[in-house]
Amino acid sequence: MTAKKKSGKRSDAPRLTRDDWLDAAFNAVVEGGFDKAKVLMIADTLGVTRGSFYWHFADHADLIAALLARWLQREMALGDQLGAVALATADPRADLEHLLEVALAHAGADLENIRFELALRGLGRRDDQVAKMLAEVDQARMDLFEKKFLRLTGDKKKSTELAALFYLAIVGSYQAMSRPGNPPQVSSYLSGIIATYLIHQQGLTLPVSPAKRRLVAKAA
Repeated sequence: MTAKKKSGKRSDAPRLTRDDWLDAAFNAVVEGGFDKAKVLMIADTLGVTRGSFYWHFADHADLIAALLARWLQREMALGDQLGAVALATADPRADLEHLLEVALAHAGADLENIRFELALRGLGRRDDQVAKMLAEVDQARMDLFEKKFLRLTGDKKKSTELAALFYLAIVGSYQAMSRPGNPPQVSSYLSGIIATYLIHQQGLTLPVSPAKRRLVAKAA
């Protein structure tokens, strides 16, 4: 039986999908943080009653948990994609450049995701479970970057430090690229300086033989 259409808000719950609600909650967070992701506010935006919400979710906490789970799944999938991209050739320097290009392109195409993550990090400062999830995401990203720099430098300590700087540079670029009115070349500019100082100036550190170490010590 087809539900009768009412003026104003609807109560025909099956019309909206679970993803419709999650998309609306995501947009609410992007626009005003997690305090704006309230059931009544989202229902008003969608033009429906709360009955539609309870068709898909038990309560507000269930909505937020589903929203975070979807974000986490997408971020881990992106990490897998970047990991595959960064092993495209036998040249570790070229692979890191490609990794940087894809990471910044992702930001440029989806600035809403950056704003959502910023709001999520704000939530993590008062929610231990969210903080734990973010720590896992950060560690996965760092592990990926460290592997790529280790392949380039051959030095464990240096690769860890470069990975941290690389991550900070990308996050800073996301912030810069999210500003309104940026010139179109800002992405290529940021990519260029990150690549110059963190990739191009690095090289494979070969192990020094004992004989060479003795020769250097004698010369000193």
